[in-house]
Amino acid sequence: MEKRQLGRTGIEITAFVYGAGSIGGIGGSPETRGLGLDAEQGFSRLSEAHALGIRVVDTADSYGGGESERTVGRWLAGQQPEDVLVETKVGGTAQGIDLSGPHIERQLAQSIERLGRVDLYLSHAPDPTTPLEETVTAFAAAKGAGLIKAYGVCNVDARLLEALLATASNAGLPRPEWIQNGFNLLDCRDEAELLPLVEAEGLGYMAFSPLAGGVLSDRYLDGAQPAAGSRIAVAGEKYYAGMYSADNLVRVARLRDLAQDKGISVAGMALAWLHAHPVITAPVISPSTATQWQAVHEALENKLDEETFAAVSEIFS
Repeated sequence: MEKRQLGRTGIEITAFVYGAGSIGGIGGSPETRGLGLDAEQGFSRLSEAHALGIRVVDTADSYGGGESERTVGRWLAGQQPEDVLVETKVGGTAQGIDLSGPHIERQLAQSIERLGRVDLYLSHAPDPTTPLEETVTAFAAAKGAGLIKAYGVCNVDARLLEALLATASNAGLPRPEWIQNGFNLLDCRDEAELLPLVEAEGLGYMAFSPLAGGVLSDRYLDGAQPAAGSRIAVAGEKYYAGMYSADNLVRVARLRDLAQDKGISVAGMALAWLHAHPVITAPVISPSTATQWQAVHEALENKLDEETFAAVSEIFS
């Protein structure tokens, strides 16, 4: 699989990242714990990702109440894949987001115990109560101690990213080198302010929820309703608010027409668009079944030309 530079870290990552956020639950919410993939299914998806050529696994200390990290750790210990980068996140707690120095230090130790190692480390979401310098200092200390290779930030806007970069620069500390935000054809808010800043600063960008919980596929077209147990049915309002709507489905139907002309699926076209985006380093994909890898194959095999990329963008502008 094609590899790309992750910002200015000097680290190469594959053009797709496997997201293990559905192992043990759906995300980190206690309400969805146990509703995602079980350990055996998680092992299968991890092995399928590796067979496809994906060499980055993304998780978080809060996913599935820790079950995601534990399952990924057991898979890593069993398979011993030397070429896989392990990425996890810190900050999510039952009381809110905690990016204080002691919490980061404690949780990193726990993640390393569960996973075996942590290569790429991310703050999970903004913490309004902890000074930015304390957070940046904690990540810098982890990097300086050789516990991680680099760090980034999730769920940030342009203003917060500017503040984080300035804080690191003023303190003479390593800066965050990539962003991981929700980004897809139905949610392109970052294109206005954040992506221009990412590009100007030479940062990486990982896009999670690339298929908007499955709305960017053909499964909800022609009047089909969300199936029991699907991400939209289980966690639509929490993680995919506004994605499943009549207006969006009209646009997805138009995307289907364009995708059919190219001989690929709706999901394949949506992933191909992200794969071709000039500022997106890698989408974070989380297939629930073995058959859902087909869309990734299609995205890899159908590189969009400028005309098709523009046509897809126009549908969702």
